[in-house]
Amino acid sequence: MAHLLGAEALHLEYPTRVVFDSVTLGINEGDRIGIVGRNGDGKTSLLGMLAGRIEPQSGRVTRRGGVRFGVLGQGDDLDPAAAVAQVIVGERAEHEWAGDPAIRDVIGGLVSDIPWQARIGELSGGQRRRVALAALLVGDWDLIALDEPTNHLDVEGIAWLADHLKHRWPKDSGGLLVITHDRWFLDEVCTQTWEVHDQIVEPFEGGYAAYVLQRVERDRMAAASEAKRQNLLRKELAWLRRGAPARTSKPRFRIDAANLLIEDVPPIRNPIELQRLAVARLGKDVVDLEDVGMRFGEHEVLREVTWRIGPGERTGILGANGAGKSTLLGLISGALKPTSGRVKRGKTVRIGTLDQQFSQLSQIGAERVRDVLAQTKTTFTIDGRDHTPAQLLERLGFAREHLAARVDELSGGQKRRLQLLLLLLSEPNLIILDEPTNDVDSEMLTAMEDLLDSWPGTLIVVSHDRYLLERVTDQQYAILDGRLRHVPGGVDEYLRLRSEQDAAHATDRPDVASQPGSEQPTGAVSGAQRHAAQKEISSIERRLDKLTATIEAVHQQMAEDDPSDYERLQQRADEVRELESEVEQLEERWLELSEQIA
Repeated sequence: MAHLLGAEALHLEYPTRVVFDSVTLGINEGDRIGIVGRNGDGKTSLLGMLAGRIEPQSGRVTRRGGVRFGVLGQGDDLDPAAAVAQVIVGERAEHEWAGDPAIRDVIGGLVSDIPWQARIGELSGGQRRRVALAALLVGDWDLIALDEPTNHLDVEGIAWLADHLKHRWPKDSGGLLVITHDRWFLDEVCTQTWEVHDQIVEPFEGGYAAYVLQRVERDRMAAASEAKRQNLLRKELAWLRRGAPARTSKPRFRIDAANLLIEDVPPIRNPIELQRLAVARLGKDVVDLEDVGMRFGEHEVLREVTWRIGPGERTGILGANGAGKSTLLGLISGALKPTSGRVKRGKTVRIGTLDQQFSQLSQIGAERVRDVLAQTKTTFTIDGRDHTPAQLLERLGFAREHLAARVDELSGGQKRRLQLLLLLLSEPNLIILDEPTNDVDSEMLTAMEDLLDSWPGTLIVVSHDRYLLERVTDQQYAILDGRLRHVPGGVDEYLRLRSEQDAAHATDRPDVASQPGSEQPTGAVSGAQRHAAQKEISSIERRLDKLTATIEAVHQQMAEDDPSDYERLQQRADEVRELESEVEQLEERWLELSEQIA
């Protein structure tokens, strides 16, 4: 496996602290590395050193000759006067880039909704971010580094990006470094994980789930080692006091399988108990939306929405950017009035909203954190135990010195955590969370989820973080074409429905590559169509594997049957023919799809 980039004995120090000390790393062909760690531990600094944007105080970074290294930072350095087309494809002729299926796929997956000749300065922050990502991905790179690439992407966009990076290079070629707090993305794309902590970089095999498992195993081994050391010290003290006793066999520590690592961990939450508490706090009526519609001028955002929200329900809302998720939340909370239909709220409902603008903190920016907490209730019950606000704040990753800081002096992630804590301390019985994961690292996300797991009440979450949705909610709804639809299959079902929707509308709209002055080559497929086809191919392959195993099992049964039982043998033969017929149909479909995306 060829070497791409290496770092030897890197030392990075700022006036206030040492960030890295003697860090040595290597990146080879085929590596797909996710970088995790708490905010402020040095993830972006590490990426900056590897990319040559930050000079370490000592050590060196080496790069194989001829390696093309593309980097997407968190900053926005696009020319406001440049057009979208110019930023993404440069001065290349239209026939040149329009005839490249890889470029068309990137444009279709990321910027299909952005006017091709729009100026960068006219775009929103999220649109500029997607343009910058598209401009990077259309290039030909041996190694790509991405710093928070999923910011401003919806669930569909994140799924497209993951699929693109998985299939961008042939197997065992190319390299990827990615910093993200999106845990599903890490699991989907990465084969290794680097944890940045305490001035070092610790490697783990696998994506996020494997990384968590290995951390649990490592921590338990450390705890066992410490327990063993303490036990030896106690034995030594006893020997010094009483004389040398008979020696016993040394204690042993055995690493159990993964299922044993979690066998003593209780369920994430007790749904029956939470439901009981929710009903006690809310009654039976929460919020009912009856045939609700919402317009802004001539633009219809929502139509014919009927939804009865019950006590204790934990619901995730899915939808593309601009589909109407925030509008739906506004109707539930009462911030917006519907243009048709009605919204009925229970008499006992107290709604708490965590929005994206930190509105809850706008009036207390000059106050110190300790003074803000002093104005809240003195105790808060979680899992049957009372906690003080300061204890909850510590549980969310705050140090004691943060209590003396002013609210305005906190980082974005700290403000988000304080905002959630104040929301919980106000004791609403219906909580609405609008993108709660913004500015929060994966470790703090876990702490937030732990708090929400034990909160009794109705929870409605809008987020592009699949891990969060699957962790804290029990059901998901999607906004499709202005209507609210239950998706029992969760995010996967939503993505399938979106792909079908795109395919149905493909004949009604021009392809993104057919921007002014360009033409879409015959037979080309959009990014959404390609994604749908690849998912269907995977499903067909799984079904074929099952059918093959079933056919083999039937043949084995035929061999064991009585040769004189002709009726039984005939039934077996008919069953085999039916299975083989299905296999033939699936193989034809597989070939059709493969040719479509080739």
